[in-house]
Amino acid sequence: MKAAVFKGEGDIEVEEVEKPEVESSGDALIRVTHTAVCGSDLWFFRGQRDQAPGSAVGHEPMGVVEEVGDDVTSLEPGDRVLAPFSISCGECEYCRKGLQTSCVDAQFWGGENGGAQGEYVKCPHADGTLVKVPERVDDEDTLRSLLPLTDVMGTGHHAAVSAKVGQGDTVVVIGDGAVGLCAAHASKRLGARKIVSVGHHEDRLEIAEEMGATHTVSAEGSEAVERVLELTDGGADHVAECVGASSAMNQAAEIANPGGTVGYVGAPYGVDDDFSLFPYFGSNIELRGGVAPVREYMPELMEDVLQGTLDPSPVFTKEVRLEDIQEGYEAMDRRDDVKVLVKP
Repeated sequence: MKAAVFKGEGDIEVEEVEKPEVESSGDALIRVTHTAVCGSDLWFFRGQRDQAPGSAVGHEPMGVVEEVGDDVTSLEPGDRVLAPFSISCGECEYCRKGLQTSCVDAQFWGGENGGAQGEYVKCPHADGTLVKVPERVDDEDTLRSLLPLTDVMGTGHHAAVSAKVGQGDTVVVIGDGAVGLCAAHASKRLGARKIVSVGHHEDRLEIAEEMGATHTVSAEGSEAVERVLELTDGGADHVAECVGASSAMNQAAEIANPGGTVGYVGAPYGVDDDFSLFPYFGSNIELRGGVAPVREYMPELMEDVLQGTLDPSPVFTKEVRLEDIQEGYEAMDRRDDVKVLVKP
């Protein structure tokens, strides 16, 4: 089969690799129909995170089940499924708590499972990981709206939930990447009255407005903080941090009211010695979040997508074929596009 393979910094190539096979009774083999390039993929693409050269990449697959092991009970060949970015058993104490990313047998796409930016993946723990899409769903627009549930929509939702966003609230979303846009969308879904999206790309902030932001701030540093404080009458009780950098974490503390809550979901590759917990400590600001258990959120978010009340598809600003995936990585690396949809 064909799959995207990391060759080195700035270099993703599509190669013929060994197709994964069903080996255990709980496995499922999925033919990938849609996948995507994630902002977190850029960390290894830029050489800022270790990734073994020659390894298959990607972690956001949607596709059709081709084969299942003998013990798989929830799926059968022909079913369309969404696959979260992490694999979970569905039975351990953490899966039962809705914290599937801490599953005692948590696994990720790659290795013998195949990277999700390829033609096939093998899913261990198929019953605990995969979410079946209703049979009637086959139009392309709906499928594009469902794909972000594999990662960025669930992660944005986790940011809003972690920030305790509710009906009538004011929330500030820091970050105008795909996760930040989805956090604004999630905040609207949860009933927020005022949603302030902060970034520095005008085109992305326009998408934020399309997805639910009532106000946008295109600025950085102290200027951004000042403008947010003006818009929120001095601060917000709910802040979603969707960047993963020291500057964003420090900014969140400046924006949050004493006793407020910051929900953080940005992968903290950019958090360094410039981040200080003292502002959080001094103002009793609650810091909640982490890696999103998107498997827990998938069923409720999918129901809203299918009802037409949730549509995260605007995060896809470019589409490429699998063989052109290097072009997609480069477009996102240059910040020309928010998120790239890939068709194997």
